Amino acid sequence: MTTTQHGRASAPEPFALYALRYANHGGRKAWDNMIGGDPHEDGSDLDYFVWVAQRSDRTFIIDTGFDTEQAVARKRDLIRKPHEALALIGIDAAKVDEVILTHLHYDHAGTLGAFPRACFHVQDAEVAYATGRCMCHGFLRHPFHVEDVVSFVRHVYAGRVAFHDGTVELADGLTLHRTGGHSGGLQIVRVWTKRGWVVIASDASHLYMNMQKGLPFPAVHDAGAMMEGYRTIHRLADSPQHVVPGHDPLVMAIYPPVSAELTGIAVRLDETPKELP
Repeated sequence: MTTTQHGRASAPEPFALYALRYANHGGRKAWDNMIGGDPHEDGSDLDYFVWVAQRSDRTFIIDTGFDTEQAVARKRDLIRKPHEALALIGIDAAKVDEVILTHLHYDHAGTLGAFPRACFHVQDAEVAYATGRCMCHGFLRHPFHVEDVVSFVRHVYAGRVAFHDGTVELADGLTLHRTGGHSGGLQIVRVWTKRGWVVIASDASHLYMNMQKGLPFPAVHDAGAMMEGYRTIHRLADSPQHVVPGHDPLVMAIYPPVSAELTGIAVRLDETPKELP
């Protein structure tokens, strides 16, 4: 929060906050989405998003999605490339200055080349994890794409990566918080909006159900850290309605679209959502 000339705290300019849907994965079973799920029960689809926090002085892109190659390799339905989704709300990826990478999995840190002038914000622990001994194990490295990681390292050498260790304020009204769990150094993003503090949970909770029921997503590095991450998310958000999970199709259903033409594509997370079904 900023301080007035009389020493009183004042709220910063709120960010407009968007979720942009760029891909989908259907045909899932319950056990694909939570540890202990019934293999005979159908599970929720996964939607894939990039997020935008924007105000008069700053624009932050949160995650960069995946491209056609990974869509084919992992049998995901790529609806549009992430930079094309951004263009639908008037953002030119080539002119973006700051990108937050919640973690380095293939669906969150691909397409870095579409952001040729951006600085990428990431946690120290995530880079150590994605390039360290844990990647000798197939289960742990499966969510990463080696070419994306190599691309990221090239950006490190080009001086275009900002490393963070735990909680950091990138702007008055926007902070990063490391939770780990799903990946070694996953971070969530807390954003000040006109409806209060909203948390982009990313893969700290793939679906609303994961954090509501305390049932972790099966792709996990540290289940204990993931469970504690649910507490951190709710501590930082103004209410459960102020939490945005990383892959839940309900996000498109409960938040208002940016416009009628962008229904099912882009929604406003700084507006009050409908009640969850």
